[in-house]
Amino acid sequence: MQPILYIVIPCYNEQEVLPVTAPMFLQKINDLYIDGKISDQSRILFVNDGSRDKTWDIISELSSLDEHYCGISLSRNQGHQNALLAGLMEAKEKCDISISVDCDGQDDIDAIDKMVDEYLSGSDIVYGVRSDRKTDTKFKRGTAQFFYKLMRAMGADIVYNHADYRLMSKRALETLAEFKEVNLFLRGLVPMVGFKYSSVEYSRKERMAGESKYPLKKMISFAINGITSLSVKPIRLITAFGFIVSALSFIGIIWSIITALVGSSVAGWASTVSIICFFGGVQLLSLGVIGEYIGKIYLEVKGRPRYTIAQKTDDNK
Repeated sequence: MQPILYIVIPCYNEQEVLPVTAPMFLQKINDLYIDGKISDQSRILFVNDGSRDKTWDIISELSSLDEHYCGISLSRNQGHQNALLAGLMEAKEKCDISISVDCDGQDDIDAIDKMVDEYLSGSDIVYGVRSDRKTDTKFKRGTAQFFYKLMRAMGADIVYNHADYRLMSKRALETLAEFKEVNLFLRGLVPMVGFKYSSVEYSRKERMAGESKYPLKKMISFAINGITSLSVKPIRLITAFGFIVSALSFIGIIWSIITALVGSSVAGWASTVSIICFFGGVQLLSLGVIGEYIGKIYLEVKGRPRYTIAQKTDDNK
């Protein structure tokens, strides 16, 4: 019996690109079925993340034209990670394997064939890894590489040059469902799931239509959320830095006492102000980092739902 595949695709204001990429995903499903790798019960699951354009109308129309298309619509915009999780949890009860991918056509869909082959060879998780970053600007390439290196330095176990293009088996999805974090960073959570994994390299293309939904501001916020969701190393670095500053301050106190005793001390306004400003900056920065963690604890303790499904295309059938 061939596995049932669900391709999970988060969508936010994608009315320009959906008519272009949706037929590509359908063709891929049909090709895999003809090759005998997946079941005809396989589906393409779109997740409408509170779009303000005609994205949901297009998804609904697609589902009425072909049974291989289906979709869910969230009650409001929950963010890419929550929308992706919603799709994966929706697919969990219906599929044997899921593949998450963006709808913009940048991720090479031919890599899906290799992912399915890796699953059939025994892998529960298959990561889509970019072989190069030729399509990125120099700025984006540099910041992305810095991000992955920083995450590794902070102790986060993430796959280098991997975004959210991945295959997960049913049991991997069931294990992922046991993680109850409100502050989601799936690139870091999925490696914690465990099981046998492998990777498939692919070349990323230019976006086929529409505009990117990840400007610099969102990328920075995403990076901060990733670091603080997966690692407490920043707090430990603050602690270590505090010990170093305390040691230097103790040495400075001894030096000032000695100079006062020998009568060579000179009152210095500039040095005093510099020291005050330095310690004031360090304290505010430290409080900011600690506050970031306290804020996350606050959100986790409240236990609010990570997403709410308002509508499904199945409701119209």
